[in-house]
Amino acid sequence: MISQSTPATRYFIGIMSGTSLDGVDAVLVAHAGRDFQQINQAFVSYPPAVKQTLLALHQPAINELHDAAVMANTLAALYAEAVQKLLQQSGLPASEITAIGCHGQTIRHCPDLPDGQAYTLQIGNHARLAELTQIAVIGDFRSRDIAAGGQGAPLVPAFHQAVFASTIKNRAIINIGGIANISWLPVMGQVTGFDSGPGNMLLDQWTQLHTGQAYDANGDWSASGQINNELLQAMLAEPYLALVAPKSTGRDLFNQQWLTQHLQAIDDRPENIARTLLELTALSIADAITRFCPNLDEAYVCGGGAHNGLLVTRLSALLGCAIEPTDQLGVEVDWVEAVAFAWLAQRCVDGLSGNMPAVTGATGPRILGVIYPA
Repeated sequence: MISQSTPATRYFIGIMSGTSLDGVDAVLVAHAGRDFQQINQAFVSYPPAVKQTLLALHQPAINELHDAAVMANTLAALYAEAVQKLLQQSGLPASEITAIGCHGQTIRHCPDLPDGQAYTLQIGNHARLAELTQIAVIGDFRSRDIAAGGQGAPLVPAFHQAVFASTIKNRAIINIGGIANISWLPVMGQVTGFDSGPGNMLLDQWTQLHTGQAYDANGDWSASGQINNELLQAMLAEPYLALVAPKSTGRDLFNQQWLTQHLQAIDDRPENIARTLLELTALSIADAITRFCPNLDEAYVCGGGAHNGLLVTRLSALLGCAIEPTDQLGVEVDWVEAVAFAWLAQRCVDGLSGNMPAVTGATGPRILGVIYPA
């Protein structure tokens, strides 16, 4: 008899800070063979000044290169704080961690510029993070896909396929962060994925402005309002929503200026605008799934939007099926994207591709990420 050895366990950390600008999600995962298990998680919130600076960096400004470089150093320190929390919680030394997969904070995403000028920019100073943690850091996951003609986003569908796909059910994974993205995982046929449009971002900004709260908890404030159909139809006419995949978007399009332009001719109560923004998210997601995800059997939701009861209820009604949290598939809703970047780090370390050309539009599979050794 030939004995088969058990694959050695390696540990990776995934760090995600997304378009919601609420803070840093970090997870510790154990990887052995095909098994990818979440061990611990930590969250470090952004101080208000950090969030305001990051918002400002999404627009051209005087001295923005200096501000971006300084903010990258600040983010590295916040990321390192999250890593320390994970190590303390787990009792593992830094030397036991194979690598950190760090997405960085997106401040520009322009994948559709012509003549080879497309780019995406995530800041975070990975070199400083490696120094602070004494752990190898892998960052800049999106640029290689863009160099290969892709959108550089979304990158999570490859991870979703690896951990969430079913052999008997056609599944949609709906990730509702600042931007909403969808992964279509059919039993037979091509896995696809794309950004459907705004997720929590516009509603969060509006809620902060009018209530002082960072987000509309459970959709309770939105539920007190009525949909403004004139505004809703104007927002639904946004050309991006009608595009076919591959496509990706972010604050470069769906930002405060975009909303302000739509509100110029609208005079309505703040809670009615909030309800309309929630409906925009629900309808744009549901329409995209109806158009591009045929014969849907199951839908699962993750990201901050999974906690918005009104939003999930509306999506369920629009799609005609129950929408369950990804917790039921083994990864808690708040940590899916951070686990995905731990998975992408593992793929990079092992010399395996991390993108899906059918999702991003790249000319082929590519190893994603740049390694900063410990």
